[in-house]
Amino acid sequence: MKHRNKISFAVTVSLALLTGCAIGPDYKRPAVEVGTAYKEMTDWKPAEPKDELIRGKWWEVFADAELNALAAQINVSNQSLKAAEARYRQAVAGVQSSRSALFPNLSATTGATRARAASRGGATPETTTAYNAGLNSSWEIDVWGRVRRQVEASSASAEASDADLEAVRLSLQSELAINYFQLRVTDEQKQLLDDTVAAYKKSLELTNNRYNVGVAAKGDVVQAQAQLRSTEAQALDLGVTRAQLEHAIATLIGKAPSAFSLAPKPFTLKMPRMPLGVPSTLLERRPDIAAAERRVAAANAQIGVAKAAYFPTLSLSGNVSQNSSTWSKLFSAANRSWSLGPDLALTLLDFGKRGAANDSAVAAYDQTVATYRQTVLDALQEVEDNLAALHILEEEAVIQADAVRLARESVLLTTNQYKAGTVSYLNVVTVQASQLSNERTAVSLLGRRLNAAVGLIRALGGGWAATEMAEQK
Repeated sequence: MKHRNKISFAVTVSLALLTGCAIGPDYKRPAVEVGTAYKEMTDWKPAEPKDELIRGKWWEVFADAELNALAAQINVSNQSLKAAEARYRQAVAGVQSSRSALFPNLSATTGATRARAASRGGATPETTTAYNAGLNSSWEIDVWGRVRRQVEASSASAEASDADLEAVRLSLQSELAINYFQLRVTDEQKQLLDDTVAAYKKSLELTNNRYNVGVAAKGDVVQAQAQLRSTEAQALDLGVTRAQLEHAIATLIGKAPSAFSLAPKPFTLKMPRMPLGVPSTLLERRPDIAAAERRVAAANAQIGVAKAAYFPTLSLSGNVSQNSSTWSKLFSAANRSWSLGPDLALTLLDFGKRGAANDSAVAAYDQTVATYRQTVLDALQEVEDNLAALHILEEEAVIQADAVRLARESVLLTTNQYKAGTVSYLNVVTVQASQLSNERTAVSLLGRRLNAAVGLIRALGGGWAATEMAEQK
């Protein structure tokens, strides 16, 4: 009874120590300077209400049903996303593995041994059989918080992996939207060139008629033909770009390029209104920032794991075994033996191994802090870049629209002058080329503005928020 009381006292003390403080620094999020407003928000007109951010399916702000359907397929079929999801599940399993060290482990053994002794003095060798069975248990009592710090590190790493998964998802969704918009811009460029080819055919017909009646030179006809063939070649060349964009979209949604196609359709895309927040919201809305911050937390916990190595480990082990020469009597009380007791172990000399591990953990923490702060700076730059692009491209689009209007008017006036014989056909060719260039620039500008809109949404974190990660815990 006295021995049992000693064991009970040891367990009670161990449990009391287990609830103590863990060795190592408690985590605090590193400070970062983000400012109170974006520099490029000058004269920016965000949608109302001003503090509202895009939520959930952010691509729906572009109001394109086909894009919506394609984006939904990424979650189902994209293989890069599946790989990221598998990495997240591995990280979650790592948390469970770390937590298991907080509890005792129990193992069972059983066996049978048949032995024959060497003969002595002519006696017949005797064969014996021994049976055994046992239960073994051990438990490292987490006095200094080493295991708890390891669990803390694993949990933070799993949260980082969760944020990585969302960062991959956002990246794929953004890439899909950009490829889709570029494909539609390419279709619009192709339609523009086809319309231009039709107009140039009429110009060639007009020049031929004038040549046939002797009021135009053969050179005018050749110029018209050259201009027509050049434009037809440009229209064909767009087929390469469109095919590659279509193949890229197929890969993003997990389909073989040969099994996927997008038919051309009228260009109806318009610029959406862009809700914005303040810079500090990036810390909660960007999954890559969240991942970097969680890795800081994991590295901080690893410092505690390294420091705990300087302290002794306390473990409690126990054993119950049964041994018998006959199977039928193996589990009888007379054949039972047991042991139970604490063990204390302390490394006295390791020639700097623990010091090196601690220095490495501190350096790893410093690295993750620098990476976190750089990730925040990169995010701020991306937002500012895309804000500036949207603001400048919007102004450029207004001016370019006026340039298109004037180019069309110039073609009409110059064509009439050519018909009246007051200018040469070279003048017509020049203004027609200028009109085509301005028309194509206007379409390209819309594509660039759509890309910048996607870039801004991605820079703001899409429809994700750190609260979603917290709710999964």
